[in-house]
Amino acid sequence: METQHIPGIVALMTMLPLTVVGFRPIVPGQDRRDRWFWLALALAVLGPAVWVTLQVANSWLTGLATALSVTVAACLLLFAGLCRITPSAWRMTRLLLPYLLVLTLLAVLAPVNPEGHLAASAPGFWIDLHIVVSVTTYALVTLAAVAALAGVLQERALKTKRASPLSRTLPPVAESEWLQIRLLTLAEAVLGTGLLSGMAVLYYEQGVVLRFDHKTLFSAAGFLVIGGLLIAQAQAGVRGRAAARLALSAYLLLTIAYIGVKFVREILLTGHT
Repeated sequence: METQHIPGIVALMTMLPLTVVGFRPIVPGQDRRDRWFWLALALAVLGPAVWVTLQVANSWLTGLATALSVTVAACLLLFAGLCRITPSAWRMTRLLLPYLLVLTLLAVLAPVNPEGHLAASAPGFWIDLHIVVSVTTYALVTLAAVAALAGVLQERALKTKRASPLSRTLPPVAESEWLQIRLLTLAEAVLGTGLLSGMAVLYYEQGVVLRFDHKTLFSAAGFLVIGGLLIAQAQAGVRGRAAARLALSAYLLLTIAYIGVKFVREILLTGHT
């Protein structure tokens, strides 16, 4: 085991208690946000947060490993806040935690050599703002995608009249849709700020406000898809699987913009395995 992998493995282990807690049997209508849940959630937030802090202590790193670990940390932090203010949000644990465990494992296994330090000539404020809003946007859309998937699974269980152990623990359809639309609304506002801050950084560095690269195009497409979904929900009452598909499409677009480009550059094009 290489020493640089140890913090990531420790972070992975700190997430396991919450995964186990999330799979406890649930009595219908029971709120499982007890002390064990909060303790496990606090530990799950702390591990990835410390890992990310160690990674970017000197300067921001631009590689795939950092992007994945920051995504995990941001998702858990926002999920903790969501569980605190929204009674049914904790029910997404069974979907969210396995996914974040996979991302954490991929971050641990990702090659370290391509990691580069962020070099930019723009003012630090604009760079910091752009990083924060980018990470926050992707975390919000990730949580919205999990809520959308929960709604789809619940809707399928209702139609087939066959509730599975998983569907019994997920938020009800109405609450899943409520979480989805609230998270996407916030993500749209933050993503808009991110696009503007990205333009500001680009202007300071290259004297132009727009560059048609893959990240910009996929981010703009995600912004349009989310905006279109929110308008469709407000004007035409689009709900259910149609809304979930659009939410998942937005998540896919932003995944390509935020992580996919790094994966192609560092894994596929360089031949790392």
